[in-house]
Amino acid sequence: MTEDNSTLSPNIPKRPRTIDVVRKNINKRNAAERRFQLYGKVAIALAISFVFILFFDIINKGKGAFVQSYIALDIYLDEQQIDPDGTRDPAVIADANYFGIIRSNLREMFPEVSSRQERRNLYSLVSSGASYQLADLVREHPEYIGNTFRLWVPADDDIDMLIKGYIDRNIPEDDRRIKDNQIAWIDKLNEEGRVKTQFNTTFFTAGDSRDAELAGILGALSGSFFTLIVTLLLSFPIGVAAAIYLEEFAPQNRLTDIIEVNINNLAAVPSIVFGLLGLAVFINFFALPRSAPLVGGLVLTLMTLPTIIISSRAALKSVPPAIREAAIGLGASKMQMVFNHVLPLALPGMLTGTIIGMAQALGETAPLLMIGMVAFIVDVPSSFTDPSTVLPVQIFLWADSPERAFVEKTSGAIMVLLAFLITMNAVAVFIRKKLERRW
Repeated sequence: MTEDNSTLSPNIPKRPRTIDVVRKNINKRNAAERRFQLYGKVAIALAISFVFILFFDIINKGKGAFVQSYIALDIYLDEQQIDPDGTRDPAVIADANYFGIIRSNLREMFPEVSSRQERRNLYSLVSSGASYQLADLVREHPEYIGNTFRLWVPADDDIDMLIKGYIDRNIPEDDRRIKDNQIAWIDKLNEEGRVKTQFNTTFFTAGDSRDAELAGILGALSGSFFTLIVTLLLSFPIGVAAAIYLEEFAPQNRLTDIIEVNINNLAAVPSIVFGLLGLAVFINFFALPRSAPLVGGLVLTLMTLPTIIISSRAALKSVPPAIREAAIGLGASKMQMVFNHVLPLALPGMLTGTIIGMAQALGETAPLLMIGMVAFIVDVPSSFTDPSTVLPVQIFLWADSPERAFVEKTSGAIMVLLAFLITMNAVAVFIRKKLERRW
């Protein structure tokens, strides 16, 4: 007769059922998965929060760059001062003392100002560029000579900060850049309707300036445009040709392996190294003009080539081998197979990589500093060899300026740069989604 196991071995512990072990492990795995998902959600939330804080801070500081304060002056152009002979000769009109006319008008508006220091404070209400604005206006409209007309001139940068509310007028006079009498004069002008703020077209139509109210980004935008044109014209054909050769025609040997390793390594080289290379080769050896978009484009071409080559090779690899085999099977040569069948299918990926490389080049500063594009350039460049700067370098220069007005100029330029970068990346995503084929 068979006895029960529990009777024969009462001290042996009861083994847990397999289903209980499985359920316990499943619960642990589910809990670990929930924790992992929670960590991911927290990380995404933190990343979005940091990006939001960054954009909010930039927009909050830079929104003032897109508006400018103006002061109205009733200008009388005395013909004896402007054109005493009445010839309306542009050279004679240009030599008139427009700076003195602006100052005289301010003194007439505030006749109680007598001391030398008070006059200096009064003259500093308007920008130093007001006289140039008046001179340009008279040259374009000589019929204003002998008449009185109202002219809106930009306020000085400190006065502009006061009007926009960035300067606290309630703190002691010694702790702010604006004097009490200047605040009183601005309040009087405001009551008379002689103060207004409007969209700052100068920010987009002028080059750099020592005066914040006259500084603009047109020179930097033009320099970036010429530099990127040189970069695109050189990097795209060279990068695509190199990718086609390495992927489709080059034999697999030690030499091509070394080339591939070096291309991958160059993609991780610090950008300032390319600047040093450009300084040594293009400027010192070939004697190309310093601080020119031509040299900047050559340097950025060296920097973006690895990115374009790698992305182009990845696009070529994504084309199914059946396309190649079918073309060869129908009698096409290898050259015809690559350029008539493979390349058109890989082109969307190549264009995407090129646009991303151009966006990277647009935001670069370090290599361009090494070739002299950090110079203070007032004139807007008109060719590939004119001295110029680029938008990231312009931001770098403005960020180093002590004036409060340049803080909003810096943030405003960053907003413009980010808009270009986001647009370029959006175009890359659109091209990839629109033209890419699913296999």
